[in-house]
Amino acid sequence: MFRIFYLFVCWIVLSLLFITIPVNAQEKISAESEYSRIREVAFKGDFSVAEADARKLVKAFPEYGDARILLGRILAWQKKYAEASAVIDTLLVTDPDNSDALSAKKDISQWSNSNTPVSTELKGGYSFDYFKFPYSRFWQVFNTGAAHKFNWGKGSAGINIGNLITGVPDNINSTDIQMEAEAWPRISDKNYGFVSYAFSPPESNFPQHRAALELWQVLRAGWAVSAGMNFYYFDRGTFIALASVEKYIGQYWLSAKGFLYFKDDGPTTSLYLNGRRYLGDTDFIQATLGFGTAPDEPFDIQSDLMRMSAYSLRITCNLTISQKVSFRIGTGYSREEYAENSWRNRFEGGVFITYALNKK
Repeated sequence: MFRIFYLFVCWIVLSLLFITIPVNAQEKISAESEYSRIREVAFKGDFSVAEADARKLVKAFPEYGDARILLGRILAWQKKYAEASAVIDTLLVTDPDNSDALSAKKDISQWSNSNTPVSTELKGGYSFDYFKFPYSRFWQVFNTGAAHKFNWGKGSAGINIGNLITGVPDNINSTDIQMEAEAWPRISDKNYGFVSYAFSPPESNFPQHRAALELWQVLRAGWAVSAGMNFYYFDRGTFIALASVEKYIGQYWLSAKGFLYFKDDGPTTSLYLNGRRYLGDTDFIQATLGFGTAPDEPFDIQSDLMRMSAYSLRITCNLTISQKVSFRIGTGYSREEYAENSWRNRFEGGVFITYALNKK
């Protein structure tokens, strides 16, 4: 009798196993195939249908995290940023280290900021650069301008006024002007760019022409890569190529950007490492560590083309004072080789203020 009961129990357990495993596998296959179908619908631009189907998928499979992330992105693509962020937050409560969810959260925050109701803003700033060997040089730039958010992205235009003061033997005190325009076009949800051009009259301390182009590709899990080119024309043209890799990890943004400087005596390189800690959607503190010849900041003075090598450190802080006012302040130090085996200390700093003029 006991033997029959034992066989009966084993038969029940095995039956449940063989029934449950195919059902669970079938459910998983069904969920993933539905996820792929909904994503294709969203990529075709039919967001309303994709949103409705994604909601059904989340309801049917509440533990399927990819479905929640997909729903959050579909909502964000329709500019429903608050709702999209709430959907991702629901997943992060139970899975706080989900890299795809953290990446989606950061993307939604960036898209939300780029679509802020502020349409036009005024900006102004001041920066300086100073060293005293083999002669003293104090270079300062005052700038002012305006920016506007268009449907395709952000554009700005401004004027830079540079003042150069040197010691003996030249004892220069000259002031120059430069006009510049910049744009941050949004190409797609995964691609964006930066393009700029600046012009200064001949015989200026500024380059007569300065241009830059950089394109980004957003990848999965908070990764992004970029590539571009900078061009300067003083008495002749100078090119600097660049490439970077970036990663968002929670409230942190990390970046490694390399520069290739095409000099007459052969190409030289530099590497800049950036670490940023976000204190809010736009507020942050950032540290930059650099090694090499090519600078990551635009050339303003022709003599800087002669730099042989440098080690640099910069600290930058971006803070929002009110709904209309924000500012960025930074300082930096470089140990710079200006001639073979000859080094000097170099200091820089600046403050920049933005004021929201009106809203859409």
